[in-house]
Parts: sequence; C-alpha cells; structure tokens
Amino acid sequence: VIGAGHNGLTAAAYLARGGLKPLVLEQSEYLGGAAVTGEVVPGFRFSMASYVVSLLRPEIIRELDLPRHGLDILPLDGTFTPLHPGEGPKAGGGDYLWRVNDHGRTIRELRRWSLSDAEAYEEYGQLMVEMARFIKPILSILPPDPTGNDPREWLPVAGLARSFQAMPAREQAVFIQLMTMSAVDFLRQWFETDPLIATMSASGIIGTYLGVQSPGTAYVLLHHYMGEIDGAFRAWGIPKGGTGGISLAIASAARAAGADIRTESPVARIVVRGGRATGVILESGEEIAASVVLSSADVRRTMIELLEPGTLDPGFEAEVRRFKFRGSSGKVNLALDRLPEFTCLPGEGEHLRGAMSISPSVDDMERAYDDAKYGHWSRRPYIDMIIPTLVDPGMAPPGKHVLSCFVQYAPYKLDPSLGTWDDNREAFGDTVIDRIAEFAPNIRDIIVGRQVLTPLDMERRIGLTEGNIFQGELTLEQLFFNRPVPGWARFRTPVRDLWLCGSSTHP
Repeated sequence: VIGAGHNGLTAAAYLARGGLKPLVLEQSEYLGGAAVTGEVVPGFRFSMASYVVSLLRPEIIRELDLPRHGLDILPLDGTFTPLHPGEGPKAGGGDYLWRVNDHGRTIRELRRWSLSDAEAYEEYGQLMVEMARFIKPILSILPPDPTGNDPREWLPVAGLARSFQAMPAREQAVFIQLMTMSAVDFLRQWFETDPLIATMSASGIIGTYLGVQSPGTAYVLLHHYMGEIDGAFRAWGIPKGGTGGISLAIASAARAAGADIRTESPVARIVVRGGRATGVILESGEEIAASVVLSSADVRRTMIELLEPGTLDPGFEAEVRRFKFRGSSGKVNLALDRLPEFTCLPGEGEHLRGAMSISPSVDDMERAYDDAKYGHWSRRPYIDMIIPTLVDPGMAPPGKHVLSCFVQYAPYKLDPSLGTWDDNREAFGDTVIDRIAEFAPNIRDIIVGRQVLTPLDMERRIGLTEGNIFQGELTLEQLFFNRPVPGWARFRTPVRDLWLCGSSTHP
C-alpha cells in the first residue's frame, strides 16, 4: 500500500483483517499524510493540514474498533462569525452571528437578526438532514461502469432511484437544486441575513476552485452535511491529539490485524511486468515484490509519475491528465501566548470553543474568489479558525494556545508576475494575520510562532497534487462513476493488480 494517509491505513487494516499481509510504505517520517500532528514550534503541537473530523465513516470507526486504539473525538460547539463595527443589528463595536449546537439558543440568536430566518432555519435543517440521509448510502455504493454490460452493477443505484421516486415532490425538487445551483442561490431561497448566507455557503467552496455564487457549490454544501459524529448529521469534532490521533488509531488497528508500516520509505516506481503490477522500487533502490499494489496517492501521481512512461494506453493517460486538481486552499498554524480577543465580543468565552468563521458577507466571499481567478491569493480571504487547545489543552504548554486557520483562496497557479509560492509564502501568511486582525486586533501581539502552508507546500510535503485537499476537485463531472476516469471508477486500473484507494476515487 503506497501512502500512510488515513485512506491507505484504512485499506491496510481491512486487508489485514481479511487475512492478507499488507506492507504500507510512507515517504514522510510521520504517519497520516494530510491527517498528521506535528510540533513545528517547540511545545506546540499542530494538526498541520486537516484539522477537524466529520466525514470519517462511523462503520469504519466501529469495525476497526478505533476507540480501543486511542481514537477520541471531542465536540466542536458551533460557529462564530465576527463582523466589523457598524455591521449588524447591534450598535457599537460590531456585531456577530453565533450558531451553537444548542438548537434553541441558535434560534434565539437568529431572531435577533431576522424572524423569518429563525423560522426558516428549522425547515432548512430538517430538509438538509433528509437530503443527507437520501444521498449518504451512495458512499457505500461501488460505482457502476456506464460503459460495461453487467446490469448487476446498477442494482444499488436502482435502489437509490426507487428512494428518489418515493420522496415527496418538494424534496425531489430540492435535490435537483442541490445538484445544479450555487450555494448562495440555494441558501437565499430560505434566508435573508447576509452573514448567515455567507457563513453557511462557505461549506460549498471548501477545497474547490469555485466561488460561493458558482453553480455546483450547493452539492459541496450537501457533501459536508453527510458528515456525522455519534449519529448526529452535520456534527464536527476535534480529534484528541490532533488529526494525527486519527491516523495513529487506524495504524494501531492495522498493525493489530497484522499489517506492517514503514515510514521514510518513498516509492520511486511501481514495477509492472507482463501487464501487471509486481511490486515497487523505493527511492533507496530497494525493490519489494508484492502480489497486489494499492496506491492511496492521487490518480495523477500514481498513473503518471509512478509508472514507467508508455505503460498506459494513450487514451487512458489523456483522461488522467484531464482530471482537475486546481488546489485553492492554504493553511496557517499559529502558536499563541494567549487567546485572541474579538472586538465584537471581548474577553474569553465559549464563542472561542467552536469554529470561528471570517465570512462577514457574500460580497466579501465572492471578492476573495475574484482575486484567485486572476492568480492572486485572496487579499481579504475567507478563514475558518479553531483553537483546539480549549478542548484539548495538551496541544500547547500551560496557558498557551494553538490557532488553526484554513484559508481560501490560495490558488496553486499564481500569476507569473508574482513569482513562485516560495517567494510569496510569508506575504501570504502576513495577509492572513492582517485579515484576522480586522476582527481580533490583539492577534499580532500574541503570536510566538507560525507555520504557513501553501498549496505548493502541500504538494511537496504531503503528496497532494496541486495542493488539492480532496486529491481532485469535488465538481459534479468528477464524482461517482466519473471519478477519477469514466469507465475506471471501481478502484481498478488498466494495470492488473494495481488498485487506487485514495481520495481520487469515490467516495
């Protein structure tokens, strides 16, 4: 198994449980790929890339008994959106929008803004849960081959079609809208409060090179609703010990079942003899024979970089090269001497224990995308922030804190006039801190260290082509039986005994 990210480790755990003897090979010194915890600033431990959990499927947690192997997911309570002074119904030093896991409190907060939004929120939430329940079984379906002749492949999809036919006409219409509309246009059918629409629409652009008003982003919104923790849809949590805690738990389950895992073992080439994969050659020159090779690296890295040129049919290779990545996200991790203080809600409080979303308006979100369209990182970016040390104090020295900032947009391909990402890394980090300072002015005074990850850094360090966090964009033409290549969405590849098990494949 190439790659010890959470997908590669999960594949190895199931293979070992099935009686095989998997060997996982990881290029880094760390396990986990993008789900990794590291100490960049002495004493401060960061979830360096991926930083929250929701889409880890409950059946995997159950079947691998991950809690027994150390998995502990701590709840993330709500989303706090700070605004500038003069914005919102509250006068003075600025207002905020704060939705929490307590439904009653959230409704009271929304009433402060709009009575109609408070009423619509209930209906919207129930409808999205119904949509998530309808579409979630697709995560367990092996995509059919639309070019094949085996009708049995379509049986699971037929069941989904019957479920769709049984849905009320209203829900059918909403599902079609989710598949075709922008996140903003979809949300405006329910809500009028601009900061609410902006913050909710942010889930529709995560990891995509699209704006909140781009068609197709409503589906990505639904995709994030499919996550669940302890049976609660749309619940998000922080893994104890950072996201590396998830990877270590899966690795422990894999080892307990008989898998072997080697770090600092980068694969240079997949060996193909007689049209089948027979093993790998490491960068050290060591050759390892295997009956089957699985790659959790993305499809381009696997099929273009790890296979000898000329191995693939030119038509298939052309399809792989057309698969879109277009990384659009950056990450800034800050080590803090004390907590940030927001102008709109001064002091320490429970509003800091959930997600903090820098998404004050739809126009702000769309202007951030405008910058990216022309090859510049967003001058006033959307930022999703959490302070994991408020629920997991062991991530920093006593009294100190870690601030995790997911940033959109940071396009992989910069305008040539700007130079490279290596030239712009620190300027990008400064822009993120400047943006936070608009709402929490003390931020500059409390930083004791920082880590700035650009899409190029994610490509180099983690192996994510173009820095795309999903190993390929979540656009409709690249999902289900089209992911990664039409006719090859069932994890197989044209090379016998070479399989894909990463995020370039459904689900």
